[in-house]
Amino acid sequence: MKRLSIRKKLPFLIILTGAQLLILLPTLLYAMEEGGKEGTDWMGWAWKILNFAVLIFILVKFLGRPMREYFKKRTEIIEQSLKEAREAKELAQKALKEVQEKLTLKDQEIERIINSAKETGESEKDNLIKQGMEMSEKIREQAKLNIEMELKNAKAALRAEAAELAIKLAEKKLKEELTEEDKLKLIEDSIKRLEG
Repeated sequence: MKRLSIRKKLPFLIILTGAQLLILLPTLLYAMEEGGKEGTDWMGWAWKILNFAVLIFILVKFLGRPMREYFKKRTEIIEQSLKEAREAKELAQKALKEVQEKLTLKDQEIERIINSAKETGESEKDNLIKQGMEMSEKIREQAKLNIEMELKNAKAALRAEAAELAIKLAEKKLKEELTEEDKLKLIEDSIKRLEG
């Protein structure tokens, strides 16, 4: 308990000692000057020096060890903090290096994916162009076949129509040119063919 209370009072005692030194210093300097107003009082000086020596002895006796321990512990704490800071810095640098490596790998992977996508796109483009050309060729051939078929149908329809017109014209001419005797002769010939 006494150590704790002395440790707690240590800053106060240091400040108190400093203040006493500051108060005593001007008096000492004034007394050291030659030709002071009252002269030199050696006995007063002796008591002041003795008083100061006793104060220093008391401070060293009671505060010497706690101050050494305090500064020793403070040094250890600072060294420990520095060690932990170095370790944390090393860990942070390792983590940064890992992250940079991962980013480099990700950049390479992204580039590889982009290149693969470009290659796939070019391949798909070529395939679509090829399929389009094939389909275009099939459509042309189908159109050609349709045109030929329509042409045949149109020719057949024209022939049929032409034949029908020719028959109608021939009938009309025959009706105009045939006489009753010719008609009877044609009917008889037709009957003979059918019988024979």
